[in-house]
Amino acid sequence: MTATVRNLVPPAPPAPALRGPSLRDRLKGPAVFTFVAVLALVAAPLLLEPFRLNLLAKYLCYAIVALGIGLAWGQGGMLTLGQGVFFGLGGYAMGMYLKLNDAGGDLPDFMVWSGVEKLPALWAPFANPVFAVVFAVAGPVLLALLLGALVFRQRVRGAYFAILTQALAAATVILLVGQQGLTGGTNGLTNFFELFGQDLAADETQRGLYLVVAAVLGVLYLLARQLVRSRFGRLLVAIRDGEDRVRFLGYNPATVKTVTFAVSAGMAGLAGALFVPVVGIISPALLGVVPSLELVVAVAVGGRFSLAGAVLGAVLMGYARTSFSEEFADGWLYLQGALFILVISLAPKGLFGLLAAARNLIAARTQSRSRTMDGDMAGGADGPLVEAPEARA
Repeated sequence: MTATVRNLVPPAPPAPALRGPSLRDRLKGPAVFTFVAVLALVAAPLLLEPFRLNLLAKYLCYAIVALGIGLAWGQGGMLTLGQGVFFGLGGYAMGMYLKLNDAGGDLPDFMVWSGVEKLPALWAPFANPVFAVVFAVAGPVLLALLLGALVFRQRVRGAYFAILTQALAAATVILLVGQQGLTGGTNGLTNFFELFGQDLAADETQRGLYLVVAAVLGVLYLLARQLVRSRFGRLLVAIRDGEDRVRFLGYNPATVKTVTFAVSAGMAGLAGALFVPVVGIISPALLGVVPSLELVVAVAVGGRFSLAGAVLGAVLMGYARTSFSEEFADGWLYLQGALFILVISLAPKGLFGLLAAARNLIAARTQSRSRTMDGDMAGGADGPLVEAPEARA
């Protein structure tokens, strides 16, 4: 009888072995990045005319800022509405160098128009290009470290932190507009002609600037991706999801958030320094509350929980603004606001979240269908359960 039961019960399937990510999964990310990098560095300069290539370089500068916002907001939960301040610091640092270089030892043109008779002491160090580039990154980082040390130690977060950064952007604009002889006032700094001895108006120079911007974006993306995957990145996500719990475990969330905020500020400053020679202007209108909000909207549309989504959102929103504003100059802002509301309400994870959800749904259906087919094949192979001859004997 025991032999009969043993032969009637089909053998249990072997337990699946515990395996790590497959080779295909490990190569998927680098393969996609390589494809996009080749497309940006090789195909775009060959296929796009100089004007369109210059616009793409402008969008990539915004994408660098968006990458920092995705790191601070998406991974760390810090809604920064004042990234334009750091973007402006980097932009003005590079603009000051370019103006002094074009002046050739004389006063910049806007100072002459404003009645300034002697070069301000604040401007003198920016005659050195190395100092200007270093300050474009170090200045925003130091300001973010100071602000973070003051704010995060007081456990200011959420909407309060967002309002504080927004107020900082508004105050910076007022300060820049009021210093006509020092900053160019409302007009800002413009009319740049040379960069390191190269004519900025030449197509070859603009093509080279595009390649530099694209390469910088690629390197920063890889560094940010590595940071997110490190232990520091996991701790940052844990602080986003439960700051009090992380504090109870013995970590100091203020330090982690301050460092992340400083890194995002440095990215914004570097983007501003690249933006000035690409576009040819830096003014208070480019670093106020509205531009900062537009960058946050772009990150939300692309997907704030994904670094690639933040970059994609900045490029798409920049292209959309250029395209739609040509036909709907007054209606673009309303369209942008409506798009932000729809994304936050219906797709909080943005476009990349929708793509991930669709991919998971397709994978689940494929796996379910595969299991059904395997079950049918197993049932057909087993056939009817028949007692073994030795059992009957």
